[in-house]
Amino acid sequence: MSALTAAPAAARASRRDIGFAVGIVAILTVLFLPIPAPLIDLGLALSIALSVLILMVSLWIQKPLEFSAFPTVLLIATLLRLALGIGTTRLILAEGGDGVHAAGHIISGFSQLVMSGDFVIGIVVFVILITVNFLVITKGATRIAEVGARFTLDAIPGKQMAIDADLNAGLIDDKEAQRRRSELEEESSFFGSMDGASKFVRGEAVASLIIIAVNIFGGIIIGVTRHEMELREAADVFTRLSVGDGLVSQIPALIVSLAAGLLVSKGGTRGATEKAVLGQLGAYPRALFVAAALMFCLALVPGLPLVPFAALGAILAFIAYKVPLHLAREQEAERSREAQLQQQVAAESKDSVRESLRTAEVEVAVGKQLATIVLRNPAELAHRIGKMRRKFAERYGFVVPDIKVSEGLTLPAKNYQIKLHGTAITGHEMRIGEALVVIGEGPRPDVPGDETREPAFGMKALWVSESYAAEVKREGFAPIDALSIMLTHVSEVVSNNLAQLLSYKDMRALLERLDPEYKRLIEDMCPSQISYSGLQAVLKLLLAERVSIRNLHLILEAIAEIVPHARRSEQVVEHVRMRMAQQICGDLSEGGVLKVLRLGGKWDLTFHEALKRDAKGEVAEFDIDPRLVEQFGTEASAAIRERMRSAGSFALVTAPDARPYVRMIIERMFPALPVLSHVEIARGVEIASLGSIA
Repeated sequence: MSALTAAPAAARASRRDIGFAVGIVAILTVLFLPIPAPLIDLGLALSIALSVLILMVSLWIQKPLEFSAFPTVLLIATLLRLALGIGTTRLILAEGGDGVHAAGHIISGFSQLVMSGDFVIGIVVFVILITVNFLVITKGATRIAEVGARFTLDAIPGKQMAIDADLNAGLIDDKEAQRRRSELEEESSFFGSMDGASKFVRGEAVASLIIIAVNIFGGIIIGVTRHEMELREAADVFTRLSVGDGLVSQIPALIVSLAAGLLVSKGGTRGATEKAVLGQLGAYPRALFVAAALMFCLALVPGLPLVPFAALGAILAFIAYKVPLHLAREQEAERSREAQLQQQVAAESKDSVRESLRTAEVEVAVGKQLATIVLRNPAELAHRIGKMRRKFAERYGFVVPDIKVSEGLTLPAKNYQIKLHGTAITGHEMRIGEALVVIGEGPRPDVPGDETREPAFGMKALWVSESYAAEVKREGFAPIDALSIMLTHVSEVVSNNLAQLLSYKDMRALLERLDPEYKRLIEDMCPSQISYSGLQAVLKLLLAERVSIRNLHLILEAIAEIVPHARRSEQVVEHVRMRMAQQICGDLSEGGVLKVLRLGGKWDLTFHEALKRDAKGEVAEFDIDPRLVEQFGTEASAAIRERMRSAGSFALVTAPDARPYVRMIIERMFPALPVLSHVEIARGVEIASLGSIA
């Protein structure tokens, strides 16, 4: 079947090729063989139609490369006009004695229409057309084509490198790269051809002047000597015929020159010419209003006509009024189309298998009954989540991922569940129609309620009915609604898992925002001394202990100091913490005072003896009796809980070498408790000792 359809298509293409070749041969034939006047009329009409067609195509194409055949078309049109000019010259000189109709009706019609019976008028009009075409349009188009060709050729290496860079980065595939390279080659060839094609029109203008001069003077000589005409009569007839012939050839030439000028001057502007020109001219209503005001002022000037200027002013003012309305409608339609497209893409991606493999980095799934409360006001939920993310960004120096809140179909109706990277971390059961009152170790309100534990920090709390909320407030307690409970829990989970939420992409984004000097510092370190993954590991270890990375430039300076001597991430982190002592102590201080709980001499000695060192004196392993770990956990837990009840927030202080291992034990019981070494306490910080674990 495909062979049957391909055969007629090939036959049609072959016929088109033969027809085109016959047409070119016919144009060449006119140069040598005499052509009768009716065929001359047909050829002149074809020339005018072809020039108008070229102009319309030049107006409506979106970009110049869509009319890449223009230089060839221009050559054919110029050759057609020159051939017709030679044919009309032969008719004028041979048959001019018969009158103004000797060269056909089109030439005589133009001579009567344009010259109004006076050949002097025709000569003046012809000279003006030649001047406009030769000195204005063609010269400008030629210059634009020359500059366009030069800059296009100069820009080819850079564009080729840009295509190769996009291909190597994976932004485009091989087919798209091939298409861009092909378009680049066509662009350079087009502007190079246009540079030479403009010379056709200039040469034709010179040829037209020579042809009309030959027709006039040669015709007068032939008319007087061969046709025995009087000099005045011969001058009148042959001048009319010659000027009419020149007008018939110059009008299409002027149209084609205008098309060439429009084509090369379009440059990088996309879209049809009327849309580009009128859209840009009418895009500034204030300019239109000023132009309208000027027209009205000119209309009132004595001696100037009122109607033309007033009419133009009214038209410009009307356009200036309508343009903003039209632009607003177009913008609204564009937004509507974009919204529909986004909805369509979202619907397609939602149903795709690939989307099912993608998990949210932070997700809160709520039960069906709880969702009616939590998701009741999406705007408030989005505002509070955005406020939480801004707080994390200001405090810790990076933007945590967006928090997705969805309805969990498999969850109990009143429960919620917090997930990180698709894995459930924790959850809690809420009570609909009740508020939570945190009481801690203090007295409870004098209202009925059920004791529970607050989900974020595990403090004692009380579920009370919302009808008692006012009474609870009068007693000095603060009832907490379901949304606040859930978001506080989410905030604490995110704080405890900051290291998991700092992705490689987030780290590279942070590095890209640094000043150029620090980018050069990174280039000096990575990857010769530390890899980007190693850099990410250092930042993750800092965030795991809730150390802010907002002063990233200071962290990089500290890393640059230590990486030539230590490659393990843990060693690098300890050095960075020492260099950032001022920030760490400042974040932990309250009122300029840092409360500390010391490890005690017994446990300092125990941990020191458990550190096994290699020949270089570096810690090789941590070898401690499990019973001592259990005993330390018991004593530390009792001491820490006692200080938490009385002193609030504080830090545990130990020896520098033992700090990571003390932290490893403590974080399982108290993940939010900071563990500092002695060298991490900055100078000038006021210390308040809360005792020791002993």
